[in-house]
Amino acid sequence: MDLEQFAALRTPEGSAALHAAARLAGGDPLTAAAALRSAGVPAGLAATALTQAELRRRAVGKFGEAATGMFFTRPGLEQATRQVVARRRAERLRAAGVSTLADLGCGLGADALAAARVGIRVYAVEADPLTAALAEENARATGLADLVTVECGDATAFDVTRVEAVFCDPARRRTGTGRRIFDPNSYSPPWHFVTGLAERVPRTVVKVAPGLDHALIPAGAEAEWVSVDGDLVEAALWCGELAEVPRRATVLKEGPLLNASGIAGGPSYHLAGGGTHRTDGSARAAYQLTGEGATEAPVGPVRRFVYDPDPAVVRAHLVAELAAELGATLADPTIAYLYADAATPTPYARCLEVTDVLPFSLKRLRALLRERRVGRVEILKRGSAVEPERLRRDLRLTGDQPASLVLTRVDAAPTVLVCRPAH
Repeated sequence: MDLEQFAALRTPEGSAALHAAARLAGGDPLTAAAALRSAGVPAGLAATALTQAELRRRAVGKFGEAATGMFFTRPGLEQATRQVVARRRAERLRAAGVSTLADLGCGLGADALAAARVGIRVYAVEADPLTAALAEENARATGLADLVTVECGDATAFDVTRVEAVFCDPARRRTGTGRRIFDPNSYSPPWHFVTGLAERVPRTVVKVAPGLDHALIPAGAEAEWVSVDGDLVEAALWCGELAEVPRRATVLKEGPLLNASGIAGGPSYHLAGGGTHRTDGSARAAYQLTGEGATEAPVGPVRRFVYDPDPAVVRAHLVAELAAELGATLADPTIAYLYADAATPTPYARCLEVTDVLPFSLKRLRALLRERRVGRVEILKRGSAVEPERLRRDLRLTGDQPASLVLTRVDAAPTVLVCRPAH
């Protein structure tokens, strides 16, 4: 979509086309396009409306029902912060006393809208004219235009003395191609500007890629990794007065809130390991594990239960802190599977009971699974070169029982753990 097509969607004819397209979204695109054209919608407008309707349908997962009245581009939607994550960030900023915020590189406005919803006055800056126009319209469509001002311009030129805090989400994809940028110095704005913000504004938050090298984390900053329902979705650097701990893993999960003992329905409170359990106002419960991120977990043998830590815990280098909570050890110092004698429910890891430990051998594994009448397997792996789908085919299973296979290393040797759910 370009600015001309966006303008067409905002006309009465465009609005009617969008309304009609919304009823057809999710079906066969050729049938939908033919239906709009037969209703008198010009071909170009029909295509634009159908694309927008499909993007809105997909965006509901990130933005909730508000997405049905917002505008999106494909790259913008892919890069936008999920509403549940943006809301929690906004609440933390508000709790820190922030009332005015600069959103540098605002994209479609996900974080700006979340901040405005908690009462923060936002000055949003976006370099791309179309994206800036969409962000401005999204603020209007969600009833937040009085709290969000969008400016199309260079984020590095914004006068940060006008605000109490800065949020910066540097572009990590190349304009036009959409390809990921892995060198922070090639971000827009560049990394030196981004990290320099913390020296100019006492309260600065920077959204970064989850794969950020820990060596790039500024001294004194808090690095937080966030997962949603087991998917690692982003990382953020909390700088200056906002930094509370060196490392934080925030795990957002569907389901009832667990207490420190992993029991549903119990009170939430601070854990001995520095973690906090609390809800975020949505259907998901939020759990936070914190620590230095520099501790080594002890190493020991494979034990009765194996824990697969949440990716936010792994990326935050908090596996040792989790091991301490669980009374667990590693079987290999470089692989983030934890082993314990007891199954302790935790929001920070999935637990499986180990029934068999085998040196990796396709022949032996196939024989064992056939003996157990296993016909369905899920395959987890860390530290293994085995390709899971190829292994699944090579096993040629025909039974009616399920099993979980963990492909890993123990004492540097390729190993497979045959597991079942821990009860």
